[in-house]
Parts: sequence; structure tokens; C-alpha cells
Amino acid sequence: MAQQVEELNSARRLMHEAGPFCREPVDCIQWVHTDSVQANDYNPNSVAPPEMELLKVSILEDGYTQPIVAWRRESHHEVVDGFHRNRVGRECMEVRQRIRGYLPLAVINTEREDRGDRIASTIRHNRARGKHAVAAMSDIVIELKRRNWSDEKISRELGMDQDEILRLCQISGLADLFSDQEFSRSWDVEGAVTESDFVELTDDADSYGEQTDNWRTVNTSDEGRVFHTFDKWECHKAGFYATTKDGMNKAQCEEAMRELLADLPRFKAALQGVVTKWKHSCEHYLTNNAMNRIAWLGQAATCYALGIPATYRGGFYLLTERQQAAANKAALAALNQWLKANGRDAVGMDEAAPDREMEIY
Repeated sequence: MAQQVEELNSARRLMHEAGPFCREPVDCIQWVHTDSVQANDYNPNSVAPPEMELLKVSILEDGYTQPIVAWRRESHHEVVDGFHRNRVGRECMEVRQRIRGYLPLAVINTEREDRGDRIASTIRHNRARGKHAVAAMSDIVIELKRRNWSDEKISRELGMDQDEILRLCQISGLADLFSDQEFSRSWDVEGAVTESDFVELTDDADSYGEQTDNWRTVNTSDEGRVFHTFDKWECHKAGFYATTKDGMNKAQCEEAMRELLADLPRFKAALQGVVTKWKHSCEHYLTNNAMNRIAWLGQAATCYALGIPATYRGGFYLLTERQQAAANKAALAALNQWLKANGRDAVGMDEAAPDREMEIY
């Protein structure tokens, strides 16, 4: 079987190289065994169980109508777009048997294989179809910033305007640290972020001069928005922005988060700790109407209770649909408790968690 597939792939490559569409990856679909295909670690799209089930049915009934976009590494291929199509081909036994353990790949151009270029390619595929998980998108913009990408390059490669770039930085609470003027090349791409990487700021909004208006523009122009510098954020001191958790790997951290969110009494107790003891963090984040405050509270509660950084928030997607809804409801109740205690109006889920729509295909 393997020899037959390789002969088929080889014939396609020869025709592709000699044909008029040799610059188009879709002109040369390659069947690659699942053992040689790996998911990337930066995809900002997330899929709820019903949509994942629908994708499985689509592939079962209609077959693979779109290839998985990948780039070739020395020993394997890494997914650039089609993470969930990749999952179906691996996890659905009926599909796996039908395609005999292989996946259809369109391999991106070799000159676009830098990690930053691959990230940009993933984002372009996602954005061309619609919306994606905003918090994960924020992380990606910040990673590109750390790789010394300018706002102009991010705007060009990802199809964003300047306000959206700054808003995505603000969602992570780091907008002030990532303007083109203030960004420092001393940030180590491979290393963790420490306090020494942050510029000195003050709580006085007047000290930001002309930047104040720009901040409020991308921050919903809300005069009630409260700002605190990172050194006052309790979540920062607790390890919210850490990149690892001592003694635990990614799977263990995500499973621990899943267990916490699924145990509503424990989760609600952690939420109470956040909204009653993390004063500055809550003021800084929960007054930001432009961000997903439900997601932040869930990640903050996990950090508060378990010391697990927000980077492992994937544990939320290990919950069942019903458990996700229950966790969201608990976080919304905690948010409204905090808002009322601070003289602010209660909000509904749409206001508390904007831009939650996501695409899978």
C-alpha cells in the first residue's frame, strides 16, 4: 500500500512540476500517512462539539473536498490549515479506514516555511472564512510582535488594520508594551517573559499624552475603563502569563483545568477568590468591555486555584458542551457580582464574551 501511494504521489509531483500551475499547492495533492502529520501549536480556531460532529458527518458523507494545508519539515509535515479535518481523519475510525490511514495534503511553497510565515498563513485561511477565537488570536499577534514583526507587516500579512492589532494586544493586557515605538528587540523569542522585559509605566493616564485617545479608541472609548500597570496585576504575580507550569506538561495542565471547570463548586470558589482578592487585575480587565471577560475569568480562576498559566486554556475545550455552558454561566454570575459591587451595570453573555463565533473548515 505504501509503495502504491508513493508512486501515485511521485507521478503527481512530476506532472505538477511540468505543468502551468506549478506555483499552486492545490495542483499537487499528496497523500501522507497520519503518523507523518503533526498539528501546529498556534491555531486560533476552536470548535464546539456540535460543529466538530457536523464536520465528521460532512467528511463521512461527502468525502474530503478540501485538502489539509501543511508545510514539510525534515521528518514530518506540520498542519498550517485544516487542523480539524486532520483530527477527523485520525479520530473517526470509519474515515480513517476509508482513507487507509492517509491524509490529503497541499504543501505550501518552500519559501514560506518560516514559523512567522506559517502563522500568518494559518491566520489568513481562518480570517478568509470568518471569525476565530479572539484570545488565541491575541496570543498570535503578540508572538509575531516578539518576532520583531512591525504593525505594518502584521497588517499586510494578516489582513488587519492598526486598530485591530492594538485591540488584540489590549485583550492580553499588554497593548502599552507593544507599540512599534516602545517594542524592544531585547525580547528573547525562545525565552519566557519576565518583569525585566516590561517598560516602566504609571497609573496616571495623563502621562501617556497623545496615546490616551488611541487607547480609548481601541478600548471602546469607555471613560469608565480602569488601567493599572502590570506590576499591580495579581494575576501576573500568580503566573497567569507564564509559559510553563513546573512539574506539569501541556496535557496535564489542560486536564487539570478541565477538572476544575467541570467541578462547579470548586470553580465557583476559585471565581470568588478572583473577584474578591484580585482587585487590580479585576479593575484592569473586567472594565474592558471590548474583551472576552468570561474567558479571562475562567483562565484567572484556573491560575488562582491551580497556578496554571492562561496559555493552557485549551482545557476548556475538553469539556462537554453542557459543561462549557455551565462554566460560562458561573463566570458570568461572578462577573456581574463584581460589576454590581463596583457600581456598574450587569451584562449579558453577548456583552461579556464578544466575538465568540468561530469557523472549523
